[in-house]
Parts: sequence; C-alpha cells; structure tokens
Amino acid sequence: MILIIQDEFHIYYCKFNKKRHTRFAPEDEKCYICRSVKTDTMKNKPILVISTGAGISAESGITTFRDAGGLWENYPVMQVASAQGFAQNPELVHNFYNKRRKELLKAEPNGAHKALAELEKDFDVYVITQNVDDLHERAGSKNVLHLHGELMKIRSVSNPDYIETLDTDHLETTPATRGRNGDPMRPHIVFFQEPVPNIEKAVEIVMSADIFVVIGTSLAVYPAAGLIEYTRPGIPVFYIDPNPASTAGHPDVTVIRKKATEGMRDLTEILHAYVEKHKK
Repeated sequence: MILIIQDEFHIYYCKFNKKRHTRFAPEDEKCYICRSVKTDTMKNKPILVISTGAGISAESGITTFRDAGGLWENYPVMQVASAQGFAQNPELVHNFYNKRRKELLKAEPNGAHKALAELEKDFDVYVITQNVDDLHERAGSKNVLHLHGELMKIRSVSNPDYIETLDTDHLETTPATRGRNGDPMRPHIVFFQEPVPNIEKAVEIVMSADIFVVIGTSLAVYPAAGLIEYTRPGIPVFYIDPNPASTAGHPDVTVIRKKATEGMRDLTEILHAYVEKHKK
C-alpha cells in the first residue's frame, strides 16, 4: 500500500480499491475496513500533486520580498521574516504581518487557483504551497498543505503545536497577544532560520503522485525546491513559470513558459487529454 499524508492523519491506500483509510488494511482478499474486494472494473482518480509558489498568488496582487531584491514592503526580509528578526523586534514583526493580513482580505483567488480546484472533478488533487495566503482554500481546493505557515493563523511562542485561527474582525496581534490557553502568541509563519515542519508530509504526498506540477516558483527556496526529487520515475512532470529556473537535471520536465493563470489553461487541456487516454 502507498502511504500519503493528509492533514494530521496517516492515510493508507486499500490495496483493493485505493480508498483511503487511517489504518492498515490486511493482506488478504477482503478489506476489513471498507469491506471491498478488488475487481477489474474499479476505477480510481489519478493523483495530481501541485507545488505552488509566489507566482500563483502574484496575479492576485500578493507580493513577496523576491519582487524587490530582498526587500519586502521596504523592509529587509531578515528583519521581518527570520527567527532572529522576531527575537530582536517582535513588535515590528507583528505589525508587519498585521498589514499583510489586511492586504490579503482585499485579494481574491485568480483563475489559476480556481482551475486547480476544478481539477478535483477528474483528479485526486493535493496542493503543497509555499504561500502563506489562503487563496487556494478560498478557491475551493480541499487538500492544501502549507509549508511556510498560514497568515490567518497564530501560534504559541513556546508550543508550535498550539495554533489559533484569526477572523476578519480580529486581524491584529502584538507581543502582548495571548492565546485562549494563556500563551504568548506569534504569527504562524515558518521564519528563515527555522525548520519546515510539514516537509516530511510533503515528501510523502509527492511520492504518491501520478502527475506532479510546479507552479510559480524559482526552485530556489529549500527544502521546498527539492520536492521534485521525490517524484516516481517516469511520471509526467510540468513546470509553469514565465521565467522558469533551469531544469537541466530533469530532462523529462515539460516547461510551460507562462504566468500561472495562462499556463493553467494550457495544463488543463493537457490533463483532460490524459484523463481521456486513460479511460480507454
């Protein structure tokens, strides 16, 4: 059986029909969890894994420090997005992300976000994003894993597993902000100089992919940039970006040299042809 990760659960494929279970199914002729028996007529959606970066949200008006040579809204990025910066000036960091949340409320999912959500009709879609916005979720994507945190959430300074979600009426935090459990809180952002806690989940998802797609990323931010190394040999891999990084180490990658929204239109046509081919 193939192991993938979804949210906080370990999900296993039933060897008979690829339904997902939170326990191992036995190696016999009938699954005691879903009671199914393998037949030749069982159909399963292909697993489509998408890795997205800043480029997909740029068309919704979301900017990052990479747009201005290491400055993010005129701040040196290490002042507002590093563990050291937070330790030195937590008030600045809180204020910075307060502004980013207000800007996010004005942004809307674009055509690329919506196209990914639409693909769930034909594919088992998993989005792994480096972005901290919630545009994938607002577009309708059901399985989204955030590598670098989430802007609309805060977490305990002392316990990274204690997380609270903000609402539109309570967007601002300060060093004095306390969680419902009494803990001092900080933005739920993976700062530079901190480990990426969801990277192992991401690797497991990529290893299960039947098709892998990268959208809007420079392939320069690790460990996210290394996910392509975990794809299974021979599966289709696509890379959408108007200024793509070199794929010399991956000669089988199909590069679509376009912005996310336009590139997704091309990819959707390709994937629909893939579905029709595998129906035969």
